[in-house]
Amino acid sequence: IVEVLKDKGFTKAKIKVLNGQGDQTNLNQMSQQLSSMGNDVNISIGSAASQAMEKAGHKTPLIFSAITDPVAAGLITKANLKHPNNNATGVTVLVNVKMQLELLHKMFPQAKKIGMMYDAGEPNAMAIVKRARKAMKELGMTPVEKTVASASDVEATARALCKKSDALFIPNDHIAAVGMNTIGKVSTETKTPVVNTDPTMIQFAGVATKGANFEDIGKQTADMAIKILKGKQVKDIPVEGPKNIHLVMNKKRMQFFGVKES
Repeated sequence: IVEVLKDKGFTKAKIKVLNGQGDQTNLNQMSQQLSSMGNDVNISIGSAASQAMEKAGHKTPLIFSAITDPVAAGLITKANLKHPNNNATGVTVLVNVKMQLELLHKMFPQAKKIGMMYDAGEPNAMAIVKRARKAMKELGMTPVEKTVASASDVEATARALCKKSDALFIPNDHIAAVGMNTIGKVSTETKTPVVNTDPTMIQFAGVATKGANFEDIGKQTADMAIKILKGKQVKDIPVEGPKNIHLVMNKKRMQFFGVKES
């Protein structure tokens, strides 16, 4: 985001970056600080940070970025996606879940029981799970679902899922991301392939997926911020999804599971 702003002429822009350091309890204080600074625009990355910014008030234009479903997160209503209200718009990373499951089916055509592990309190995860249930029904798959409440639950839950599933489909959520190395270990030990919805997680557990590149999302976010800095009203800037979708592969795992690169 910063690089694009500078490349497009905003070299003298004063940019204040606040990092929660992985502790969500910091977000409310950070959001109040940003909201009181009199900025021309605020940018929040991720659902939790965006929700904290939304609660801090609507005086300063807000761009939320890299979240799965802003409607499920309570940031905007479905009716306002094209003409945002509450002085907030942004860029999502949600892609077609059925497309990702079709890739799973292409790689593992015999897989009918598909395990999903997710935090039921995470809006991002639930947005994907609801779409996945519908897509699986259309594709002749059966969802096998288990919820997790903390990272300490991941290994036992993954092992239980692998016993009942032909493959795993892991939605975006914080707990799954923290436990992805563990999911990868269980996947290997039980020979149960994993397809992630988040391409950045493929390196830890997945075989392959199709999804957004976060560098691309950052560029879209910066371009949106520039529109506001140049005077465009938030209500005239629709919420955007990822403009580019990439196939991301873990070649080592593809070889392990006998998947050809084609």
